[in-house]
Amino acid sequence: HEEADLAVRWGVRGVSNIETKRHDFRHQKEVTDPVTGEKQYIFPSLERLKRQLLQGPFVLLAVVLLGSLIATAFGIEVFISEVYNGPLKSVLVFLPTLLLTTGLPLLSGILTNIATRISDYENYETDSAYEKSMTRKIFVLNFITSYLPVLLTAFVYVPFGALIVPYLDVFSLTVKPFAESDKQLETPSTSAFTINPSRLRQQVIYFTVTAQIVNFAMEVIVPYLKRQGFLKFREMQSKRAQKKGGARPAASIDDLPEEKDFLARIRSEAELDVYDVTTDLREMVLQFGYLALFSVVWPLVPVSFLINNWIELRADAVKICVEMQRPTPWRADTIGPWLDSLGFLSWLGSITMAALVYLYSNDGLGPDGSPTAIKGWALLLTIFFSEHLYLGLRWAIAFAISKIDSPGRQKERKERFAVRQKYFEESLDQTHRLPPISEKPEEITRAALEEEARTSSLSESTPEKRFWVRQRHWTETAQVGLGLISRDAPDVPEEGESKKEL
Repeated sequence: HEEADLAVRWGVRGVSNIETKRHDFRHQKEVTDPVTGEKQYIFPSLERLKRQLLQGPFVLLAVVLLGSLIATAFGIEVFISEVYNGPLKSVLVFLPTLLLTTGLPLLSGILTNIATRISDYENYETDSAYEKSMTRKIFVLNFITSYLPVLLTAFVYVPFGALIVPYLDVFSLTVKPFAESDKQLETPSTSAFTINPSRLRQQVIYFTVTAQIVNFAMEVIVPYLKRQGFLKFREMQSKRAQKKGGARPAASIDDLPEEKDFLARIRSEAELDVYDVTTDLREMVLQFGYLALFSVVWPLVPVSFLINNWIELRADAVKICVEMQRPTPWRADTIGPWLDSLGFLSWLGSITMAALVYLYSNDGLGPDGSPTAIKGWALLLTIFFSEHLYLGLRWAIAFAISKIDSPGRQKERKERFAVRQKYFEESLDQTHRLPPISEKPEEITRAALEEEARTSSLSESTPEKRFWVRQRHWTETAQVGLGLISRDAPDVPEEGESKKEL
């Protein structure tokens, strides 16, 4: 609703319908539009659908590669923190973090390149369609890397930790060089193992508070410090070269005095990074995912995000105005697939929220390491009712919001009414210009018709032309019609004539 309202207010409603084709688009055939006569370059939809089927293996590959890395790091972290009791435990606990920080960017980069090649191979006609396909693939990667660690803790470690802990001895190889004895590497039995009930909440707090602070620092503070440090280093390097007498003349040495400040600002802006709005959109969507999926674990998640977004809004303004090149404005009437991502996360949240409430209800005495405490039918029934309640509320809210008026919708209706009124006035004006029906038409005589036939026979004539010249004016039709009506109408008796005589 807000998207459509802003599109009308900003004058970009429907701009996606007039988008030009991509330069990289490769057509397979050319057809002529039967209406306009223009040439159209077509790529068959069936062929594109066949190529889009590659998205299935891509998603499977992403789940296997990223999921295996995250699950491995998760298992190592659980083993070190819950099982290992040897030396350097406080240091070795950061080993999974090191593994993720080095492996995830590498795998994500490889998978992003594969996603780009698949999108290029799908051969979309417009830039918006290409960006939509690319955004969906990137969302899959971000979904796995962002939410899988919390999902493993919530639905694997806490409910079934006692069952999986005997199999964690495979990760003892990671800390075996530091252990003093094999006893420090022994996994406890199922009955002796106790889960860490605060692990899930700590993990959610990390992703919703600590990770947001780290992201803010990496997004705003670090680029600023890096840029200032680079400028200082270049200035020191230039001074050092001047002392040695081998410095290059500055690019601004030939600038005119009245253009010096302007060119200095342009050179400074040219060295800045390019702003990508997709990065900020992805960040907000992922943040909404934490809120929709796991906020029931720690109820202060919305408050944390409110504070973060208040700061983030101003930090992004500074980033766009100071730390980035001036972004090129592109007209768009929608945020595209990000709206679908928000809808998907909302639906998935109705499932995960219900499952978490069921698993961790009863004052925290829910999952205690024994899966016998979890009834499958009760879990599925809870998810079923929660999902259908969400779908019903979504339909009701969407119906209610569709009835709410807004300035943008009022403006759209006003413009449509003005167009209709203009067409009506123009058609009414054309009607007034027609001659009245009472106007005496040109008399049709035998001589006039013969003269017209003789004139038309002197020039080249086609069947179409002969058809259209049979009637010279609409008044002739009125005259002939009046004659037919008068001839076939019964005689009207005069006042003095009786009915009997009639």
